[in-house]
Amino acid sequence: MGTDDLRFPADREGPVRTVDLGEFEIGTTLVTNAEWRAFVDATRFVSLAEHDGWSFVFGGLLPDDFPPTQGVVGAQWWRVVEGSDWGHPEGPHSDLIGRDDHPVVHINWEEAQAYARWVGGRLPTEGEWEKAARGGLDQARYAWGDEFLPNDEHRCNIWQGRFPVENTADDGWVGPSPVRTYPPNDFGLYDVAGNTWEWTADWFDDLTQERAVRGGSYLCHDSYCNRYRVGARSSNTPDTTTGNIGFRVAWDVA
Repeated sequence: MGTDDLRFPADREGPVRTVDLGEFEIGTTLVTNAEWRAFVDATRFVSLAEHDGWSFVFGGLLPDDFPPTQGVVGAQWWRVVEGSDWGHPEGPHSDLIGRDDHPVVHINWEEAQAYARWVGGRLPTEGEWEKAARGGLDQARYAWGDEFLPNDEHRCNIWQGRFPVENTADDGWVGPSPVRTYPPNDFGLYDVAGNTWEWTADWFDDLTQERAVRGGSYLCHDSYCNRYRVGARSSNTPDTTTGNIGFRVAWDVA
């Protein structure tokens, strides 16, 4: 587990180490909008973004005539958008028509746990996530190997161009993509690189009150966030809801 890549020392990706894991099962895809809707229909669950009436949306996904919104200091591309939630990913003008197979977003850590419990599972640990994401490739840089564009083919949904001002969308997407858009890894898992970050069960470290997220998102770019590498990691506070964090479910094996 881990990597000795020193580009992001604060992420503490290393050292490379051996971690013993028990048997577990893990979802082949991120939880989709359709799956989350089934949970909501059955439980009448109300997310924090729905309750509070806002969430964080990437500004590049807002229409040009969208009213001015508050930004995040140091990351002005994140906008506070009233009326944004899992059913309205870019705000009240948006919906989920044609997006049933997209990953659900604007879901915080506690809410992801609630869904996982509903299906009899839980969030994966970081070790479990990385074991599954590697697909049996020992210390490969990416989930499919060491070459970023094998045969000049895109293998994940990330940013191309100059972040955050220009996305050439060479991979076909400027926002989240359907969960089976790109080939799976050798364990059959989709989207373990890019598309959306994934909540894990673990704290990021002993110093912060943040949960570890893995996998990168459609906003990752080599110039500032090369965290779609399989050994990379980042974090967010458990109450955070954004348009680029999703999750998948793990299950214990009796």
